[in-house]
Amino acid sequence: MKKEVVVVIGVGGMGQAIARRQGAGRTVLLADLNEGTLESVATSLRGDGHDVSTRRVDVSSRESVRSLAETASSAGRVVQVIHTAGLSPVQARVEAILRVDLLGVALVLEEFGRVVADGGAGVVIASMAGHLAAPLTPEQEAALRMTPSEGLLELPFVRPEVVTHPAAAYGLSKRANQLRVQGASAAWGGRGARINSISPGVIATPMGQQELAGEHGGMMRAMVAASGTGRLGTPADIANATAFLLGPDASFITGTDLLVDGGVIAAMFSGRFHASAAS
Repeated sequence: MKKEVVVVIGVGGMGQAIARRQGAGRTVLLADLNEGTLESVATSLRGDGHDVSTRRVDVSSRESVRSLAETASSAGRVVQVIHTAGLSPVQARVEAILRVDLLGVALVLEEFGRVVADGGAGVVIASMAGHLAAPLTPEQEAALRMTPSEGLLELPFVRPEVVTHPAAAYGLSKRANQLRVQGASAAWGGRGARINSISPGVIATPMGQQELAGEHGGMMRAMVAASGTGRLGTPADIANATAFLLGPDASFITGTDLLVDGGVIAAMFSGRFHASAAS
């Protein structure tokens, strides 16, 4: 019997938690751009008894993503694919965010949609920022959902001269992630597999802490305080939600987004939080 392979792309706080949650009894293929971080996380997981292999990947390159998908397929049955890699507004400029967070997800969905096993499932980590992005027209949403990957960054409303701020690029990219998952669900379904996204809120990862220390940190803390849970999320919260979407209890769920934000978006829409009052 061929080994079952779990692919985790991006080995930050959420990626590590998900790999530990999903990896028992399977081969875990970890992929990241940073080779030092990749080997450190792999060593830690191996110390916990996991069967781990690693591969450097640049998610903005189709060739690199395709090579990763082929490596995963040659290792066994690709039963789970989790994409967590991304850049936040405090980490990168507009162009890099669009290439990694928007194009990168589209490439992963396409390339792994060709190798995922029958009965397999995938999860893309988007963001609650996708629920707060500037409204798009139905035509723009359709373009983000179905435009071939190579044309995504050429869409007029995605060009850097139009999307001029990293936060806007991030929100647009994360909304695009939700839409690309919708668009990819039929192709994944043709292989007997499912694909969904999760939109985390403010999560206590290194990236999340960078955001809290940035220019919008005060507003983010106010958003959390106004939420129904009143706390930051943890990587384990996201790993738990991911486990559900990847597992048999979610067998009738595909092409959708699960908002895991502790109630922040609900607080905003119900009037409990106003951005103007927190600024």
